[in-house]
Amino acid sequence: MGRVWAQCGVAFGLLGFLVSAGFGCSKAADPKASGKAEPKKLRIGLVTDAAGIDDGSFNMSAWEGLKKAKAEAQIETKYLESHEQADYKTNLSGLAEQGYDLVFAVGFLMEDALKEVAAAYPNTKFAIIDGSAPDSPNCVSLKFREQEGCFLAGYLAGRMSKSKAIGFVGGLESPLMKRFEVGYRAGAKTADIASRVVVKYVGNWTDVGKGKEVALASMRDGADILFVAAGKGGLGALDAVAERGAGFYGIGVDKDQDDLHKGRILTSMMKGVDAAVYGVSKDLAAGTWSGGERVVGIKEGGIKLSPMRFTKQDVAPAILAKLDSLSKAISDGKILVPTTEDEVQNFVPPKN
Repeated sequence: MGRVWAQCGVAFGLLGFLVSAGFGCSKAADPKASGKAEPKKLRIGLVTDAAGIDDGSFNMSAWEGLKKAKAEAQIETKYLESHEQADYKTNLSGLAEQGYDLVFAVGFLMEDALKEVAAAYPNTKFAIIDGSAPDSPNCVSLKFREQEGCFLAGYLAGRMSKSKAIGFVGGLESPLMKRFEVGYRAGAKTADIASRVVVKYVGNWTDVGKGKEVALASMRDGADILFVAAGKGGLGALDAVAERGAGFYGIGVDKDQDDLHKGRILTSMMKGVDAAVYGVSKDLAAGTWSGGERVVGIKEGGIKLSPMRFTKQDVAPAILAKLDSLSKAISDGKILVPTTEDEVQNFVPPKN
């Protein structure tokens, strides 16, 4: 299945980045005076999906990872926002045509566009997040076992719910989103076999108003805790939860979104998109680039719940301890979290 990352420190399996400078010297050498050419500055670009760079989660996290790499190496960065699917090929090709050394495609919907563009620009390296890359040495696929973190979120929601009904608000219904949904449902099932999960989809990644409407409908259906994974629609859903106030919680996604509505975001299912982008960028800078597929989850540190900075006091110590034990069981392979509808239907919760 390709190479699997192991996160160590701030990067996924990164062996370290060597900077060719006079470290510890009082004055840096002048490359022009010595006759040596200045090192070539890498150019790394990023193409967002339709939710845009300010989605507060997926795209923003990718851009933050690239900015971190830029701060530590000689890298020039740029992003292009996609507003519709037709923009994917144009934006990917545009960055390659401009001479960017590495281009990130943020989102599985860019798979088809990437197949065409990567073949047309074999000297440009490409990385796709959440999607499958072409089988080519200039491409790498960065994937996550999101269902594992969603399982923990579902368990926590199930234990914290007063109504015994929790909600899942997804963006665009797809196999990827199904993994989020069924992982969450399996966690809820583990918390309480009778827990009911209200599942609704916004239908896109961009509609803040529709996300709010879907969240309100979910709460009318009895859900008092909503896990939202819907891009900008998720921001609207979290707004709706916050407006309902005490007794209702949202659960964020991808980034630590707990501070969006302090005290009303129970936790966030954090996905190391930033670390993935950072790691691949630094690999390229260090000359250790490799193509293929990299998949990470709880074991590798690529998936986890947020520290719950504003809500931890609301969660009983026994629940927090159980979350730790479930996380370890998943990491050790003792719990295999469902990824499909059939698997979640047949899932038998682990015994306490």
